[in-house]
Amino acid sequence: MQLENYFSHKHGQYVFTRQQASHFAKIIAGDFNPIHDEDAKRFCVPGDLLFAVLLAKAGISQKMRVTFAGMISDNLGLLFREDSEGNLEVIDANDKLYLTMERGGDSKLDETLAAQVAENYVKFSGMNFPHIMVPLMEECGMMINPERPLVMYESMELNFNHLDFTSPSVELTDSVMEVSGKRGTVTLAFCFKENGEVIGEGKKKMVCSGLREFEPQAVEALVDKFNQRKSSFLSSMTA
Repeated sequence: MQLENYFSHKHGQYVFTRQQASHFAKIIAGDFNPIHDEDAKRFCVPGDLLFAVLLAKAGISQKMRVTFAGMISDNLGLLFREDSEGNLEVIDANDKLYLTMERGGDSKLDETLAAQVAENYVKFSGMNFPHIMVPLMEECGMMINPERPLVMYESMELNFNHLDFTSPSVELTDSVMEVSGKRGTVTLAFCFKENGEVIGEGKKKMVCSGLREFEPQAVEALVDKFNQRKSSFLSSMTA
């Protein structure tokens, strides 16, 4: 993954165009959430892209907890602010907060390693729909709105046993969906492995709103639409 293709760094600010953010979501993460489409009315830069840039520029720590505080639009200039304890905030020029990262344990600043970790994690993270989300929705008897399928990042945690690794794979270990009325929280637990050894673990939380009763045909149509959009995009990239 050539991370520098997916952002610009100008005058101390990190900026993402619609094309950069959308291509990262689709090409790197395999994430075809409509809010990452270049022509989306309610466009949002993928949280995983911002996380990847943070890892590359601020380094990897043994313990990291990321909390997302707001949607990031295209061409928005962002600043990384670090406190005395090494924790990070992502803000804009008006001091509006978009993300916090709490850090602990050892740290390592290595852009090549950061890119490897980020790419492997992001590829796993992008598999949320339909591979993980559909079985969870069916189990709960609730589904996202097929007309406005909105699933948003809330937080993530990564905990490594050590930082002496090169390219760990990421595997799902558990998935849970909790529903309260029309709102749902999805928690994915996963582990990092290298050479067959578990070297770390993590959790990712997402929120879904506007839930409704599960309808098999509607979900099937949503999956078909997802696959069609994916196929169309990949065809356009090879044309």
